[in-house]
Formats: sequence, structure tokens, C-alpha cells
Amino acid sequence: MRALLQRVSKASVSVSGETIASTGPGLLILLGVQKGDAPSDAAALAAKCCELRIFEDEGGKMNRSLLDSGGEMLVVSQFTLAADCRRGRRPSFDPAAPPEEAEPLYENFCLRCSEKGVEVKRGRFAAYMQVSLVNDGPVTLVLDSN
Repeated sequence: MRALLQRVSKASVSVSGETIASTGPGLLILLGVQKGDAPSDAAALAAKCCELRIFEDEGGKMNRSLLDSGGEMLVVSQFTLAADCRRGRRPSFDPAAPPEEAEPLYENFCLRCSEKGVEVKRGRFAAYMQVSLVNDGPVTLVLDSN
């Protein structure tokens, strides 16, 4: 499981021109589920995302987590994060979990974040989406569950 985290001042996701979710200050997380991922991977990655200290404290140092800052989270499924681009010029998406395996793990990840006390907004699984964001910093990190 792979998460691309972006610290944002705001973010939104639209489907067919209609905004389906938006968030204020917090995190935009693009989440890719790979073959072999398990609920334990979703739980561990969710905890890391919620507890990672990437928000500034009063002294301007990245010393606060999303939980500490009271920020929101927008989670968007993105199977292309599982792409293998080592060979040729066309990405291979073979490492990506099929939708029937990926969707429950995506939902599990979102649930685990909610259980930590984070307000979680969601994109629409397997939909063609437009994502807008204002990256704060910018701060962008890639986290892997393994």
C-alpha cells in the first residue's frame, strides 16, 4: 500500500464537474493499494498518516501531527501509485490490486483514520476524478506500508 501525502490549505475532488468532497487545512492523501496488501497494512499506514509530524508548531518547526493540528483529510484512491515504470515507456499496472480487493482496503484505511479522530472525506472509488489542491509548504511525502 502506498500513500502520497500532501499537506494542504485546501483540497477538493470532483466527478463529472460536481464537487463531491472538499477539505480545509490538513492532508490530501492519494492512496494506492497493491496486490498482497492486507488490513494490517491499511491500519499501520493510517496510523502513520495521522501521527506523522509534518505540521508546524508555534516555533515554525514541523513538530505537530494531523491529530495535533485538528486538520481534515481527503483520501482519493489512485491505482496508478502502484505502477511499475522500470521497463519501457508504458507503465505496468500489474502490481495494483484488482478493484474487488482494493476497495475494501481503501475503505479500511479511511475507517482507521476516522477511528483515530480525523475527519475523513473521500473521493469516489474507481471514478474518473479531478483533484484540486493548494499545497501548503509545499510538503509532499510518499509512504509505503512495508
